Order: sequence, then structure tokens, then C-alpha cells
Amino acid sequence: MDALKPQRNEPARMERLAKLPVFWGLEGKRVVLAGGSDGAAWKAELLLACGAELHLYCEASELSESFAALVAKGQMLRWHDRPWGPDIFEGAELALADCETDAEAASFCDAARAAGVPVNIIDKPEFCQFQFGSIVNRSPVVVSISTDGAAPILAQAIRRRIETLLPLSLKDWGALAQTIRERVNLRLAPGASRRSFWEKFVDRAFTERLDEGSEERLLADIGMQVARAGSGRGLVTLVGAGPGDAELLTLKAVRALQAADVILFDDLVSAEVLEMARREAKRMLVGKRGGRESCRQEDINDMMIRLAKAGKRVVRLKSGDPMIFGRAGEEIAALEAENIPVEIVPGITAASAMASRLGVSLTHRDHAQSVRFVTGHSRQGKLPENIDWQSLSNPSVTTVFYMGGRTAGDIQSCLLAHGMPASTPVVVMISVSRANEQRWCGSLAQLAVAVERLGVNEPVLIGIGDTFHAASAAFSVTGSEEAYSVSVQKAG
Repeated sequence: MDALKPQRNEPARMERLAKLPVFWGLEGKRVVLAGGSDGAAWKAELLLACGAELHLYCEASELSESFAALVAKGQMLRWHDRPWGPDIFEGAELALADCETDAEAASFCDAARAAGVPVNIIDKPEFCQFQFGSIVNRSPVVVSISTDGAAPILAQAIRRRIETLLPLSLKDWGALAQTIRERVNLRLAPGASRRSFWEKFVDRAFTERLDEGSEERLLADIGMQVARAGSGRGLVTLVGAGPGDAELLTLKAVRALQAADVILFDDLVSAEVLEMARREAKRMLVGKRGGRESCRQEDINDMMIRLAKAGKRVVRLKSGDPMIFGRAGEEIAALEAENIPVEIVPGITAASAMASRLGVSLTHRDHAQSVRFVTGHSRQGKLPENIDWQSLSNPSVTTVFYMGGRTAGDIQSCLLAHGMPASTPVVVMISVSRANEQRWCGSLAQLAVAVERLGVNEPVLIGIGDTFHAASAAFSVTGSEEAYSVSVQKAG
């Protein structure tokens, strides 16, 4: 069982933050603002929207037209027709100012800090103890984006994209969450059952319209979670991590990672994908990689069963798609034999990622009538003995060999022996979609030497067939054919 212990450095649970994102309650709190510009008026609107009791200090001649209109509305805004002074900070929760010069900004900042009041000088980050982000408002759901002042335009672009993802109805769902939260907390103990309820709540918030029966259906869900919690059993979700690029994860995969109590992950799962997981989840490496010491499949099965019986939500995180050369069948059978619920979340398999990276269709109708995924090694680490080489030797069949690095020479020999032309286009890709991605394009006659020179310490994918002709033609070969040129390209 020693192989189940972590064998590599895990990513930090929290990477370095430029600023701490804090949401500050201002309902009924005194906030002071110096300056009557349009920029100050926008900050005033934000503060008033938070329920702050805002005190504005500026002379009438400094009051902009838009700010004057805001003052005329009244609300919780009190205008003091005078310049700011050290006396304005008493009892203040926050202090803001719009200052034309650095000298004035420094004076206001020093006075506020001396009074123990957090300060923000508009558009002068060097005098700010806190900053405003770009806001997406679905209150009580509020999203704030900050670039630490480096690129406000970028923050605005991110906000626009988030705006398109969050339906306006999310505001009403957020209000409903506040209404039922106490009842949920009373009936569901902290842990898997409560988290499962809120996950289903979120799914509904993004897919259903709120109606009169929504609250009743949610309360029924609470009862279901109570019954399930009483069974004392968790569940296992087999999740496809894709080829490595975290942006290729499905939304369902991200939700599963965010809901997990324990994550059992393969050695090929990238650190970027693990970074998407819930911070509190326990992560355990159950590394499985050809040619290296690995956990026994039986040990992994036993661990999933033991954790699920302890009531844990277990994610079995597999590189690529769990249903393609991922031993998912063995794990599903073991779990079902113990009556443990199993869910499967598919992932992008390496062959699909390879095709997208090359810009090649695996089933281009001018070149390929079928596509096959073939394992490059058996349980004994050799080519499987039952491969139908005769059918695979047809160049119009697109064949992708997984885990074929150490058997590339045998693959080449078998295909040539069964009549595949030596000139058949071949593509070899290593670490598809990752920063250390490598690719080689050439002919079947060159395959074994090319893989030997590329190395087999990282995941190797071999694509063979006429459909890869376009990739070979686009590939820039330097030197003679015997050089077997290798191109290294970063993912991105």
C-alpha cells in the first residue's frame, strides 16, 4: 500500500494572491467621500447601493452635474458644502476621495490612516488600502474582478464574459437560498449531504425558471438528502480529466471536483486540473503509468469501496476519458458488487485532443472510412496478441495507438508485415495539450527511430493513416530524411 502515498509535489492549495478579495458589509455604516467629480459619483452609487450612510464633503463649485443629480435624489446621502478636514473621519467605516494632486492624496490618506479608517483614493492605487473591482451584480450574488490595477480593461472584458454566463434570474435564486438556508442547516449536518443539496440547488438555478413550486421541490430535496445521509454510504464518481489542459475539462467534471471529499488521481493528471478541485478535498495519488511502479488495481478498488462506505464523496480522477483504456469497467464492477452508487463524467480523450491540436479530422471523408483506438500494450507490457493487424494495415482506416511508446517498433513491424505502405503518414505526439507537448510527423518507415529519439517518459500517442497526410505536409522538416526532425511546441 506504500504506492498509495503521494509521490510528487502537489500544487499549493492557494497560489499567491495580489490582493485579498473581501466583501464588506456597509448597511447603515458611515462612509465619507471627498470630491464631487463624475468618478466620485460612480463610487457614491456603489456605496449607496450597499446601504451605506454616505457623507459627501465638497464645495458646490466642485459638484459635477451627475453628482448633483445624485444629491437631489436624497437617499442615504448627506452633502456637506465644505472641504474635507481631519474631523470628518470620526465614526467612519471607510474613507474615499478624488484628489487632483499626489500631495492632496497623500494628505487625505495620512489623515484617514491616522484615524484608523481604511482609505481609497480614486485612480491613485499607491494611496489605496483597498480597491474596487469590476462588478457583476446579481445580488445577493456578487462577483468582483480585480487585476490589481494592472489592466482595468481586462477586468472589464472578464466582467462582460461573466455577465453572459450568469442569468438574471440568479438574483431570485440567491434570495431563495437566503430564505431556506436556516431550514437546510437544521435538517442537514455539515458534510456530503448538505453539499449535495446545494449542488442540486445550483444546477436548478442555472437551468430552471423560479416559480411558485420551486421552494416546495427544494424542501422535498432536503428530505431525500436526509434519507440518503441515514444510509451512511457515499458515492464514487469516475471523472475524465482530459489530456492535461484544464480548459478542456467539462463543466460537470469541475462540479464533481468541487464536490469531492476525496480525490484519487492518476499520475498523468495535470496540476492545473487538480487546481480546480475543492480546497478541502483530500488528494491521493494512485499513480498508474507504464514502466513505473504503480498501485495495484485491487488496492485502488478497495480504497474506493472503503471511502464510500465511510460516507465520502469520492472522485476517481483519470487522465483522458475514463471509459477509454482507463480500466473503468473493473472499477465499476467492483463498486456495483458492493452496492455503491457510481457516476461517470466523460472527458476529452487524447486522440480527440491530438486531432484538434493538429487541425486534422480523424474521419475526413476523403481519407478515412473509420477510426480505431488501439492500446499499445497489454497487461504484460507488450502488444496485445489479438490485434487484427490485417484490418489496421489499411491506410484508409485512421488508427490511434494509446500508450504505444515502448512498442512503437513492434507496431511498425506488424503493420509493414501486413502490407501497410511504408510511406503511410504517421504522427507522434507526446504530452498532448500540455506545456511540454512534442510532435513529430513523418512516415511509417520512420516511426520506431522517431519514437526512440523523442523518448517515452511522457504519454505517447501514435496516429497512423492517410488522414494525417495534411499534418505531415504542414510539418516543417529540417535536414535530410534520416535526421527525423522533431518539433517541440508549447501548448496554448
